[in-house]
Amino acid sequence: MNDKNDKNSFAPRIRESAKGREIFDCIRKKFVALTPEEWVRQQIVHFLISDLQIPASHISVETGLTYNDCIYRADIVVYDRRLAPLLIVECKAENININQDTFHQIARYNMALKVPYLFVSNGKQHYFCRFDSARNQYVFEDTMPKYSEMTG
Repeated sequence: MNDKNDKNSFAPRIRESAKGREIFDCIRKKFVALTPEEWVRQQIVHFLISDLQIPASHISVETGLTYNDCIYRADIVVYDRRLAPLLIVECKAENININQDTFHQIARYNMALKVPYLFVSNGKQHYFCRFDSARNQYVFEDTMPKYSEMTG
């Protein structure tokens, strides 16, 4: 994602509180517990805003959704200019390997949201795919398009 020397490098606001270490979430506009998964989520949010030029106002964190009468929470959902879901992001802690179960999880979320793009990351491994409706399958891509390219 970003090189540490890059002008857009991730510079999180972290604090100690009675609850423990916390990191500021610019989307939820509050400090949240600094867990390994939250660390990755905040890096991804920064990447989406700074590198892909996604407006922060079109990003939702820990978005609730329902599928088959079950309630789930997607880590990050990005919306297009009409505020229709565009991209689902699933974040894992760095020590969690991304495997088929991870893709089943995000695909299940997509059964509810029906987005054209999916992104999975543990901070070290990153997988981006788009849904090819003509072939009715996901196609993995080497790079992620900027927001303007995803929204046409």
